[in-house]
Parts: sequence; structure tokens; C-alpha cells
Amino acid sequence: MNRRTFLKSAAIATGAGLLGHAAAQAQTPHDGGHGGTQTPHEPAAGISTPRDGGRGGTQTPHEPAAGAAGEAPAVRPDPSAAAPTLARKLPRWRGFNLLEKFNAARNQPFLESDFQWMAEWGFDFVRLPMDYRCWTNAADPYRLDEKVLTEVDQAIEFGRKHGVHVNLDLHRAPGYTVASPAEKMNLWKDEEAQKQFDFQWAAFAKRYRGIPSARLSFDLVNEPANVDAPTYAKVARQVVAAIRAEDPERLVISDGLQYGREPVMELVDLGIAQSTRGYDPMGVSHWKASWVGGENWPEPQWPWKKGREILDKKWLYEDRIKPWKALEAKGVGVHVGEWGCFNKTPHPVVLRWMEDCLSLWQDAGWGWALWNLRGSFGLLDSDRADVQYEDFKGHKLDRKMLDLLRRY
Repeated sequence: MNRRTFLKSAAIATGAGLLGHAAAQAQTPHDGGHGGTQTPHEPAAGISTPRDGGRGGTQTPHEPAAGAAGEAPAVRPDPSAAAPTLARKLPRWRGFNLLEKFNAARNQPFLESDFQWMAEWGFDFVRLPMDYRCWTNAADPYRLDEKVLTEVDQAIEFGRKHGVHVNLDLHRAPGYTVASPAEKMNLWKDEEAQKQFDFQWAAFAKRYRGIPSARLSFDLVNEPANVDAPTYAKVARQVVAAIRAEDPERLVISDGLQYGREPVMELVDLGIAQSTRGYDPMGVSHWKASWVGGENWPEPQWPWKKGREILDKKWLYEDRIKPWKALEAKGVGVHVGEWGCFNKTPHPVVLRWMEDCLSLWQDAGWGWALWNLRGSFGLLDSDRADVQYEDFKGHKLDRKMLDLLRRY
């Protein structure tokens, strides 16, 4: 059975689905957060400037780029923000995913206004799901484009300026992605893919050494799947070692296995946090989403009686909270890195479901990042047919959703 058929039958049968939202991109990429469709089919353009150590051109394999204004000074971070402390119990950061570098075909600078609006609304976290091809030379994977990397620097500076924690995530990494097209190499099996993966994160670690983990964290790779826990743990340990060789203090986060849904107990002793997902049941969050075959699913309700099973807040707790509380009890911090609901689900259903999720995460002490700020899952420009939007600086604001998010 192919993935599309499997996902569709699982979601209809249980209302849960077995794959996270981003896994759906393996079929048809979703809205890139600005309207239209993401089409991650084009690698970043080749880089013709000479190697110059990452300062004003491209970087060499052995010299990760410096910060926008030169090498970041090797200063000791505030001990209160040390990575091991944060990794054991993450702050309850709340915010959004921003998609400017979600794929190489639509590689744009991040917008300061997004950070400003989040801060004004009371949010303090942004996850940047990024495609490594945005800054990596297609012909030489060990040459990085300094111009693009300075745009990442800029996002981190926006975070500092507006009091928003920035979480860098490789949504597409060398050898692995949930999006289309698939990577040519296999991160879980190919030594070269692992070498490039380690290089990417070591370059970021060196570049941002000295920025406190209270302001910046690394999310290794989006939603690992089709890999057993011991194999994934081996790759994760190797890349964390590469990061710590450059920056021992950096806060590192691992997504859960099975597209972010299952905690990785094999990493409990590594001193990193873990990120879960909030898309269950898929029949609610992805109704009529073509990339998961949701066009013919039954119209969702919330709570939802499906045969003998009742999908409600109690069901969410048992299925999605308890396994991750067991991980947290072992001294691992937990955060919800992605969650949200596609714009075809009736808005009253969306809000009831969202409030149950938010209430559970508040009780658990977990933060979250909505997918996305602008776009078909977000609170700006979501193009929902049953929402009376409010004009907000030229954008269409879902005021009811914003007010709900701010309450939690």
C-alpha cells in the first residue's frame, strides 16, 4: 500500500492519521505561508564567486562562515541560559513557523514585521523550517553562500531585538526530507549524507557561538521517519557531537520519530530536548487537504464520535500527551514544534479543537509553534471561506484565532 492510501485509510478509520502535517508534503507541498503552492523542485542556484572563507563570497569546507559582521566573539553565555538546564525543562515558548526559507525555489529574507507583530501580540518563539539548498552550492555541498546565511543572521537579530527566541530547523537536510522531491542520498544509511549533515550544523554552531541558548536553539531535522530508533539515535548523536565541538552550550532539539509523533527514548541521556506535533486527528486538521488524500474524508466534528470511539480532549491526552509526559519525566524538555488546521475545516470546529490542544499543552507546561503565521494554516491570510476577517496592516487577520492563541 502506498503512503497516500495508507494515510487516507488510517485517518478515516481512526481519525488520527499516522503521519504529521509535514509528512504530507511528500505527496504535494502545502501552502508556503504566502498563498500559492510550495514547489521545492529547484535546487539553489549555483555559486560562481570564489572561495574566500565565508566572508563576502562562499565558504570553504573547513572554515564555516563568520557572522554578518565578522566572527562572533567566543564569550561565555549566561549560566542561567546554559543548554543542559534548558534541555531538561524548556521555557513555555509560544509562537509560529516562518517559511521564507522553507524551500530553495522560494528563498526569501525573513521579515522583521513578523517578529514585531508576534512580540506585540505577546508571543516569544519562532521556528524557521529551512531547506539547506537555500545556501548550499549545488555542485559543492561544502561551499555555503554567505549572502543567504546573512539573511539567517538577520532573523536571529530580529529575534534579539523583539524578544523572540529563534529555533533553526533543517526541514530539508542532506539525505532526508518529508517534502518532494526526495533527497538522492539517505541520511540514515549514507556516510556522505551524514558527513554533509554534520558539516551543516557545525557551520551554524561555529557561526553563532556565543549567542545564548535562551535566544537561539537548533532543531536537527524535521520529522524523522522510515528509520528505526537505534539508527536515528546514532545519526543524532554524531551530529550533536559535531555541534558541541564548536559550541558546547548550544540548546539542541530533536523532533520525535514517526514524523514527530513518537518520543525518542534512545536519546534521553544526550542532554537535548525533543519536539512533538499537534496534528491529531488528521481527519480534523487536514480535511480536504489534497496532499494527504483528504478530499473525500467525512466532514469533521469536534468532539467527534467515530463508530465506538469518541475523539475528544480526553482522547488527545491519552494518545498525544501521556507518551511525551513519560519522556519529560526522564528529564527531557518537550515542545510542540508544529501544529495547526487546514483552512477547509469549519472554523467553529477548528477553534474547539485548537482550544482543547492549547489547554492540554498549558497544563503540561509545553510551548508550541503554530504552522504557520501567514498562510492556509495560519491566522493571517488563511483564505478561510467562513471567517469574517479583520484588516491588519494590509493582511486579513483571523481575530478569533488570535484571541484564542493569546489566552494560552
